[in-house]
Order: sequence, then C-alpha cells, then structure tokens
Amino acid sequence: MSFVKLTASALAITAMSVTAAAARDQVQVAGSSTVLPYASIVAEAFGENFDFPTPVVESGGSSAGLKRFCEGLGENTIDIANASRKIKDKEVVACAEAGVTDIVEVRIGYDGIVFASDLNGNSFEFTQSDWYKALAAEIIVDGVAVANPNTTWDQVNPAFPAQPIMAFIPGTKHGTREVFDEKVILTGCEETGDFAKFVELKGDEDHAEEACMSIRTDGLSVDIDGDYTETLARIDSNKNGIGVFGLAFYENNTDKLQVATMAGVVPTTEAIAEGVYPVSRPLYFYIKKAHIGVIPGLQEYADFFVSDDMAGPDGPLAEYGLVSDPALADTQAVVAEGVVMK
Repeated sequence: MSFVKLTASALAITAMSVTAAAARDQVQVAGSSTVLPYASIVAEAFGENFDFPTPVVESGGSSAGLKRFCEGLGENTIDIANASRKIKDKEVVACAEAGVTDIVEVRIGYDGIVFASDLNGNSFEFTQSDWYKALAAEIIVDGVAVANPNTTWDQVNPAFPAQPIMAFIPGTKHGTREVFDEKVILTGCEETGDFAKFVELKGDEDHAEEACMSIRTDGLSVDIDGDYTETLARIDSNKNGIGVFGLAFYENNTDKLQVATMAGVVPTTEAIAEGVYPVSRPLYFYIKKAHIGVIPGLQEYADFFVSDDMAGPDGPLAEYGLVSDPALADTQAVVAEGVVMK
C-alpha cells in the first residue's frame, strides 16, 4: 500500500499536537525488553522491504515504555509501546489525561517465563512454592509471619542441592516482573497455605497479596533493571545464580544456560501453545491511532508485524521463539481496521 503525505488542509482537522508529528518520518517504538527482539526483527525487515525508514526500537521495560507512550501526542512522543503485559487502567487514564484517547491494542503472540542457570551447574525441578519459599520477604512458620530464614535451596526443598540462594529477577519496571510476582510468587504462597494465614494476620486479601509478593531485600534476590543480557552476565559471574528469562532468550542461549522445569513441565513453545506450561503470558504492542496517517509507515509497520509472514507459525518471530497466536487473523483485522480499546 502506497503512502500519500497529508496536505496542510487535511492536517488542519486534526489536533495541533498531532500535526506536529508530520515533521517526523520515522516510526518510534519503546518498551518491553521481552518484545524488543521481536520488534527489532520486524523493524529491520520492514526497513529492507518497504519505502520507509527503519523504525527506531528502544527498550526500557513495559512500564517505562507505556509511561512514554502516555506523555501525549506529536513528534516528540513515541508511536508504539511494546509490553509483556496488558496496559493497566491507571495507565489508560494517564494516557487520556495527556490526550491519548484512542489506543489500538495488538496481541502479537505468547511467551513463557523460564528459570535458567549455568549450563554446568545443578539442575532443578521447581514449583511455584519453591520460589515463594526462596524469595518471599516473610513466610509463615508455626502460624507466625517471620523474616525468610531460607538461605540455601535445600532449606526450601530437601530434594534440592545445598546451593546458596541467588536469584536474578526482573526489576519492577518490567512487565515480566508483574507476571513473575503473580503467577509464581503469589501462586506459591497460595499453594503452601500461607496466603490464608496472611489473610488472617493482615485482615483482608489485598494486604495478604502484598505480603505474599513482597520480595526479600537481604541480597539473595537481585532486581535486574536492564534486559536479559544483564541477567545472563550476572549468572556468568556467579555460577550459583538462577535467572528469570523469557523463553525465547533462553532458547537462543542454550550454549550457556540450562532450564528448569516448572510444576513438572519443560518450558517449550509447544507447551505454551497447548496451555500446559503454567508461567506463560501474551505479548502486546499499543498504537496511538491519532498518529496513524500522520507518521509515515506506522500503519504499514503494524500490519507487517502481525502478518503471517512475520508473526505466523512459520515466520521469523516463531523461529526466534515467539509462540504464534492461534487467533492471529483476528489481530490482523484489529490492526487493519484500527479498532481501539473499549
């Protein structure tokens, strides 16, 4: 589809903050470090195959990307935010307050959160309960909430080696962290029965959830604010370390890492596609509809991203590790028609 530049009269009917965007001819994207490699693959292929400049794709985390996305409209704001979680209601409100009212939500596929360690180290078969008992700031002992006393993995689970606990987990600005907190730590708290006790001790379920998901701060769990390459570097320098990664990153680093099972399931694209791997999540990007037709190539980039050639089961994103969405045709229609979130 060819792109025709908007005339001054056509631009006059749009908001002034949007018309300023016409001065920029390059799509700008920021957000999730999990989505980053997929977006980068698409951007490179887009620049090679279309008569538009290669989009600029930056990382920074889902929360940081959505914060930038919600700063407003115009050439000084990004067009797309990548996210490894759904946009939050409070972020939608922040967007609206800054004039970003029409947002197109695009689900690109699925990914799994995996737990990997040095290739030559001990192997693990984890449950969510193991991670809760290893990383929670407080756990229940004899009916009382106490500071987590576990410092080695065999104290968490007698079947594990007496290896010091050293976990490298995504920092709080990453969407992966929210999924980790909820699908691993909170689930583990519930499985051990501690959640019910926290409800009794804290007075309600909301405060009990906060207690369950509070991570220890004594140095045995380290937040990683960078991307997965930083986590890998930490493990390389500390062979006892166990890191939290996206499946695709692990699959592209099997020469350095070994992966643990979770709840008896080996993390694979097949296990995620079948819904049997317990720690998986959809991946998204969000488009400012007001920038479509103003920023050259924005619509074309979005269409290309979710095309069968790119995001389909035989495309390069699946080859890198993305689990193709069975409902990809529906997503393609959302993008083509510019359907905004309700």
